[in-house]
Amino acid sequence: MEPLVPLALAHGWAAGVNAYLTVALFGLSGRLGLTEAPAVLERTEVLVIAFVLAAVEFVVDKIPFLDSTWDVVHTAIRPAIGAWLGVEIAGDMTGTDQALAGTGSGLAALASHAVKASLRLAVNSSPEPASNIAASLAEDGAVSGVVFLATEHPWIALSVSAALLVAGATLAIFLLRRIRRGLRRLVETRGPEGGG
Repeated sequence: MEPLVPLALAHGWAAGVNAYLTVALFGLSGRLGLTEAPAVLERTEVLVIAFVLAAVEFVVDKIPFLDSTWDVVHTAIRPAIGAWLGVEIAGDMTGTDQALAGTGSGLAALASHAVKASLRLAVNSSPEPASNIAASLAEDGAVSGVVFLATEHPWIALSVSAALLVAGATLAIFLLRRIRRGLRRLVETRGPEGGG
């Protein structure tokens, strides 16, 4: 199997953004012989379930506010799938290595999930649906890119996912501050009217 650390962390990051798409693409790339994926991911029933759930998420993720509800539900699911992927990637390694891979991958998934959920909450403050659709498509593209990049270049995939995590966190903080500032101004301008 490819280097453990970059594979586990890159797939963990991807799982935090879209766990089902990550499992589906990683399993499919293994099944097609493009990479050495854990055998469980290549099983037909796993691939079918992952692709069906990825299709559901593809639709739900484009609907403002429904996507945020989906993110809340997946706050535990995405990191759990990320940790499971890390353990599966570690394979037959010692229990300590598996635990470290699972923990690292799960934490990467939790971090990317937190950034995704924060960004989508900020995007949902926009009244038009186009920004939501664009954000969702960008996320799906980034997940697909990282998963497929990891098949040949796991260290580059890790670097890309780390850069996306930092950029996403920075953008989320910026947008949420702007929204908070806008809401504060709105309350201040309406305050005297309400009191008068």
